[in-house]
Amino acid sequence: MKLLKYNKVAFLALVSIVLISCAGDEQPGESQLDYTQPVKTSLDNWITTTYLNPYNINVQYKWNQNTVDNSRYLFPPTIEKVQPALEIVQTIWLKSYSAIGGADFVKKIAPREIVLVGGVNLNSVGTRTLGLAEGGQRVTLFETDYIDQTDRANVSEFIHTIQHEYIHILNQNKPFDEKTWKTLTPSGYTADWYNYEIPESNELGFITSYARSNINEDFAETASMILIYSKDEYAAFLDGIESPFAYQALKAKEAIVVKYFKEAFNMDFYALRDEAEKNTTAVINK
Repeated sequence: MKLLKYNKVAFLALVSIVLISCAGDEQPGESQLDYTQPVKTSLDNWITTTYLNPYNINVQYKWNQNTVDNSRYLFPPTIEKVQPALEIVQTIWLKSYSAIGGADFVKKIAPREIVLVGGVNLNSVGTRTLGLAEGGQRVTLFETDYIDQTDRANVSEFIHTIQHEYIHILNQNKPFDEKTWKTLTPSGYTADWYNYEIPESNELGFITSYARSNINEDFAETASMILIYSKDEYAAFLDGIESPFAYQALKAKEAIVVKYFKEAFNMDFYALRDEAEKNTTAVINK
């Protein structure tokens, strides 16, 4: 028994020596990780001053495969296009909300990251996805490389994306009157909205065909389209509606949007629209 006991002790001691020896052999050497901080460019500094410091919004323009759908043919924006695109967003979206909602409005409710993509996000049915809002924290803007600041329609289409996605973020903070909205054009919603021309959808009480996808998109489209229209353009749009039912439905939806902004955020929606119009003109005439 004694011999067995001593043998066990000797065996354990030997195992300990081997483990210590192996552990010593496998100690890591110098770290292979690169902790060098990338040098900030003048564009990076401008983004920090214009977006990160005042609004706590980070902008990602360098390629990151984790923030895009890798099954799509997408590419990062051309560097020369980044600041002009962000200046448009700053002037028409940020400055308008800050002027009417208050200097701290966007600081409190905003996506914490904007991702810029240069290419077109084309869907299998032939439609284009112009933007995405993810969990209220990130907004992705596509087609950055195709912005033409001298073309009002082009600028309006681009800014429509951030206006639309921001409405979703506002709705996540405070919901709109979905119960009433559902009663206005209940039979017009369809998953095949892309098969319908916009004038046809207008005559059913929808401001765009995409608004027909569901009530949440309908609200966001209604609000964002009014924000990118000038006052006269929106009036002309309504005047062109032939169906009395569609006209009344569109006016009822407009009224819910106006009420929502007032009750949820104490903001004059028409004043916001006028500010956006003024700032859009400033961008075009720059």
